Amino acid sequence: MVIGGVTILTSGEPTQPHIPDDPSSFMQSQDAPDIDQIELLSVSWNQDYGCFAAGTSQGFRIYNCQPFKETFRRDLKTGGFKIVEMLFRCNILALVGGDPNSQYPPNKVIIWDDHQSRCIGEFAFRSEVRGVKLRRDRIVVILEHKIYVYSFMDLKLLHQIETLANPRGLCCLSHHSNTSVLACPGLHRGQVRIGHFGLNRMKLINAHDSHIACLTLTFDGLLLVTASTKGTLIRIFNTMEGTRLQEVRRGVDRADIYSLALSPNAQWLAVSSDKGTVHIFHLRVRVFGEDSSSLQYSVQGPALFHQNSSTSLDALITPSTGANPGSSLSFMRGVLPKYFSSEWSFARFHLTEDTHQFIAAFGSQNSVIIVGTNGSFYRCSFDPANGGELLQQEYVKFLETDSRHA
Repeated sequence: MVIGGVTILTSGEPTQPHIPDDPSSFMQSQDAPDIDQIELLSVSWNQDYGCFAAGTSQGFRIYNCQPFKETFRRDLKTGGFKIVEMLFRCNILALVGGDPNSQYPPNKVIIWDDHQSRCIGEFAFRSEVRGVKLRRDRIVVILEHKIYVYSFMDLKLLHQIETLANPRGLCCLSHHSNTSVLACPGLHRGQVRIGHFGLNRMKLINAHDSHIACLTLTFDGLLLVTASTKGTLIRIFNTMEGTRLQEVRRGVDRADIYSLALSPNAQWLAVSSDKGTVHIFHLRVRVFGEDSSSLQYSVQGPALFHQNSSTSLDALITPSTGANPGSSLSFMRGVLPKYFSSEWSFARFHLTEDTHQFIAAFGSQNSVIIVGTNGSFYRCSFDPANGGELLQQEYVKFLETDSRHA
């Protein structure tokens, strides 16, 4: 079946030769492969940052973060995976092969049910897949110039979105059941397109002058965080009105931002970059409560944000408590509105392995988890009152550690 230029094989159609029934082609290896021969192709979080997936040149591995433990691995004789996208902690994954992979080319997305050890869906494209995002009711496939949104229930195409060239595969989703929000690059440099599918509403945010390098949403999709390819300023927006709520400064020199992560209550923001640092910022965005903001979104829709938008932004901004040190641009505070003033990081961690790409996320009890494409896993803690340098609590070389039976 061909939909929107995409070939779809559902679970009711034969998936061979794409996912053969021969168990020797895709199985848990009985003999551990030589570590020196394994290349780590990617690392990615699941939706609640409780696990991460590692795509390797010989398959993929899934790790639990707290406590750290390898939960399972799948090794492949014909190549590995450059994209491994989890769906929370369930048995469903989206897989995209890496080069060279004779069985799973980089233009196909495999929806894999690990409990059944079989493919339950396949999407084949004419160009390389740049990213895949999952939520419980949607599958999102990112190509360089287009994004396809499918229903998870029947794999039907729901939306096609045109974007500016997007080689990084930038796209993020909300994951609360009451909101359905997708953020991705727009058609112009520095622009972010916000789709509120539940409200049939679309908003364009001109976030930066340079191209977008990284973006993330809160769990309910009501706040957006962006960084540009310049990598100096990080900006926080409300996604309903597109209003900028806060701006923080990573540094003065240009940097490549690898990851942006928000704590569950949106009080803290973690930023990792090619400077070998992870910066922690205190956000002044008001938190309505664990579920109240999402509930209001679903019941009241845009009305809530109309009354709290450009005419009354103070309703969304808590007074500055001095958590983030003042920016060197503080002399402009008389010119710029108070919530646009840049602020320096509250806490930071310096990695010794700054030549590799690292992604960061928040764990429990003021902890930060950092995972690198060199196979390093860090757990650090920060002082929520005084900030400063993060304290390293745990370090593991996860490709070299077989912790499945620990």
